[in-house]
Amino acid sequence: MTGAPAASQHPAPPHPAQRRTLVVLSAAQALGGVANGVALGVGSLLVEQVTGRAELAGLAATLLTLGGAGLAVPLARLAHHRGRRVALTTGAMLALLGTVLLAVGGTLGSPWIVLPGFLVLGGATAVNLQSRFAATDLSQPRRRGRDLSVVVWMTTIGVVIGPNLIAPGDVLGMALGLPHLVGAYVISGTATAIMAAVLWFLLRPDPLLESRADAPESSGARPALRLRDHPRAIAAVVAVAGAHATMVGVMALTPVHLEHAGHALALIGFTMSAHTAGMYALSPLFGWLTDRVGARSTVLLGAGILLAAILANLLLGPDLSPVGLALLGLGWSAATVAGSTIVAAAVEQPLRPVLQGRSDLIMGLAGAAAGASAGPVLGLVGYGGLNLAMVPVIATVAIAAVLATRSRSATPAPHRVP
Repeated sequence: MTGAPAASQHPAPPHPAQRRTLVVLSAAQALGGVANGVALGVGSLLVEQVTGRAELAGLAATLLTLGGAGLAVPLARLAHHRGRRVALTTGAMLALLGTVLLAVGGTLGSPWIVLPGFLVLGGATAVNLQSRFAATDLSQPRRRGRDLSVVVWMTTIGVVIGPNLIAPGDVLGMALGLPHLVGAYVISGTATAIMAAVLWFLLRPDPLLESRADAPESSGARPALRLRDHPRAIAAVVAVAGAHATMVGVMALTPVHLEHAGHALALIGFTMSAHTAGMYALSPLFGWLTDRVGARSTVLLGAGILLAAILANLLLGPDLSPVGLALLGLGWSAATVAGSTIVAAAVEQPLRPVLQGRSDLIMGLAGAAAGASAGPVLGLVGYGGLNLAMVPVIATVAIAAVLATRSRSATPAPHRVP
């Protein structure tokens, strides 16, 4: 099987700090997921409340996504110079500032404070994304996919628990004299503060700085990454961004489609829960597949599942929408875990944080663009047309995966990625 190291190679034992790194990153990922789950779950309602305009409610998710994308590169550069601990803690503190702005803006009823708050809260998104790469800093190449996927899986805890804390948060807020919906951000801010503390005090030794100890000759390299010199890296980034755009484009408008079809909130909620479960619950399986059969095969599997999701949405009808959305989440998970594994090894070690930051930036922008354009596409050609519009994007994911694992001009690790 490609991608599996031969038994005769006698791979080196795991780095002694790797287990601790994974535990700390997993705990932070769960806390960040709770913070994001609460904040985003009530975000659209808060925007509608402070603006008085229902058509602006979607700005919460859009600004949160753009904030995470915009912070991706600065935090990656900070990681390059100061290490993961400083960069991830900085992102968490920015997210904490975002929750404060949202609480203050919600209390004052000011959209001019609430909307920037969602942008700054994007720091939590950036931390969650970059944590998956931090999990690979000390990984053995043969376990890179599994280590990355474990941290991704921990988001499941947050997205399950987070929305269920909205109502208790509102009760807490009312007891504190805060307006309706604002109390949720007390919960979100508390989880974010604990996440920052966990990263600052427990992420020792710093995994990125520790990884450089094995290659001291490159530790002083500057992050002068020119993507045109790394076609494999470009293709890997395109694969991840394409899968994300497909997922966001279809997912964002499915609730609207179901509501227009006359379905109750119960089905809409169940459909979105099935989608979220698909995104995260099986990520360790896809990490294992990445290491055992190869990243290329796993991305292609993800592209195939995404195509199956499109077919399900076209053929099964609204009543069975949970099937299509669950497949959409599974396809995203497979392509993102395996694609991120390729990104993590696409360039030499000194350039990895910079590439990872750019990958998160492009991934976020692709998702935001897909979400923003999905509405007009739905209005022009309907839900079926929206799904069909994603087929070329899925094809791009598959082609990019092949290109990312064919070019050998920049293969820093001895482990064979495909």
